[in-house]
Amino acid sequence: MKSHLGDLRLSSPAFNMGEQIPQSYADSQKPVSPPLAWTGVPEGTGQFALICHDPDAPFTYGFTHWVVYGIPATASSLAEGLPQNAYTPGSNGHGLAGYLAPAPPQGHGPHHYFFTLYALDASVQLEPGLTRKQLLAAIDEHILVQARLVGLYEN
Repeated sequence: MKSHLGDLRLSSPAFNMGEQIPQSYADSQKPVSPPLAWTGVPEGTGQFALICHDPDAPFTYGFTHWVVYGIPATASSLAEGLPQNAYTPGSNGHGLAGYLAPAPPQGHGPHHYFFTLYALDASVQLEPGLTRKQLLAAIDEHILVQARLVGLYEN
């Protein structure tokens, strides 16, 4: 089993680790993904994958807001409002491609949104539409390092 520790760092100009995700990225009628950037890419990276997951959602396994993969090793950021066809789209918790804005139940308290970037050791060719669990199973043996940015949101 590989160690997933390294110098990879994930950040956003929209919010810092542990801070509230701005309302502009939490509009469920017009979902706009936040901008993300990373540094400290390990040598040998062939590709990236990204998952945004809310473990606080009142479902057995939480709720997945975004799955995107096939991001080339030359990339160092994802633009705000990334089009769902920019890279290979996975399936979010509603079984659709693209970003779903944070929408915790009213009065449920703050939820933690884990944006996790995975640096992979190869350019892995995967079909579109994979769920979070399917993607993690497919890339498990290819993960060099991972980086996480956690944003908070509550209604």
